[in-house]
Amino acid sequence: MSVVFERPSLWQRLRPVFSGFDLPLMLGLMVLAVLGMVTMYSAGFDHGTRFVDHGRNMLIAGLVLFAVAQISPQRLMQLAVPLYTLGVALLIATALFGITKKGATRWLNLGIVIQPSEILKLAMPLMLAWWFQKREGQLRTLDFIAAAGLLLLPVGLVVKQPDLGTAILILSGGLYVIFFAGLSWRLILPVVLAAAVGIGALVSFGDAICEPDVKWPLLRDYQKHRVCTLLDPSKDPLGKGFHIIQGMIAIGSGGLTGKGLMQGTQTHLEFIPERTTDFIFAAFAEEFGLLGVLTLIATFSFVLLRGLTIAAEAPTLFTRLLAGAITLSIFTYAMVNMGMVSGILPVVGIPLPFISYGGTAMTTLGLALGMLMSIARSRRLMQS
Repeated sequence: MSVVFERPSLWQRLRPVFSGFDLPLMLGLMVLAVLGMVTMYSAGFDHGTRFVDHGRNMLIAGLVLFAVAQISPQRLMQLAVPLYTLGVALLIATALFGITKKGATRWLNLGIVIQPSEILKLAMPLMLAWWFQKREGQLRTLDFIAAAGLLLLPVGLVVKQPDLGTAILILSGGLYVIFFAGLSWRLILPVVLAAAVGIGALVSFGDAICEPDVKWPLLRDYQKHRVCTLLDPSKDPLGKGFHIIQGMIAIGSGGLTGKGLMQGTQTHLEFIPERTTDFIFAAFAEEFGLLGVLTLIATFSFVLLRGLTIAAEAPTLFTRLLAGAITLSIFTYAMVNMGMVSGILPVVGIPLPFISYGGTAMTTLGLALGMLMSIARSRRLMQS
């Protein structure tokens, strides 16, 4: 009697690799990718190889997402402490031996030039999610204080470089984890109220405190200038205010339906600075109008809701905290970029996810979304 073993087909061998992906999330990301490519074609077709490079960067981010999605959440948790330690060590090395450009020491030469602060965008939520997972069921006030210390160490090092935009992103990612871990509203509300009072005072007494001889504690002169320019861009219409003024003109001129693809005058007559990177939202709004902007915001909101759903359904505290922090961090990037281009927030150099040009930022985005997809996959594979 002979036994015949049927050889599995190629699809049967590859199916486990492709199974479990969250299709609604993938759909939302694909819509953002299409919007990004269309916008970059218009804004960057005459800007060297920006369009082709943007497509390459998006492809790399997609491959990174696919690869990271194969890593189990348990393995991601094992990487938390080493990645955080490596990131902090590189930040310290940057402070001691880093490369200085335009007054900022943000880069480190390790054979290739890297920006270590990028590592902390992912290492920070990973580390804090690991920290609270280890203390699940026995959380005390001291645990939240220790988490704040783990967060403020790298944030302080990045602020010192100085790189306020990246520091805000690292800080927000860590704060989201702490909030989802159960931080009491009694501690949150005083901070929110203090921030509201501070913003109100800034708006009310802006003219007085923006005088040249007034020094702001903890902030450098150029950072003070950014905030003061936000309050009144007309004070420096050909300098820092130029970015904000031209961005608002482009957004306003788009009207309801926009001027049409490749028809934006502010964009193609070179009035919008950094039209393929930080200020690409102005180019998008000019050509696609209010309806296009609402479509973009709706797509980001869909990804936000899907990510929070994945977080709510995640099986462990670590995966819930990590998924929630990653989702809100990506949404924060989008809202801060749109806010600064619209003249609502200071210009801090934060890209618009999927839309802005940038290889490092796109790769980091792929890593973050890969972790989110890994969490979604793990739950689906457990149920199957």
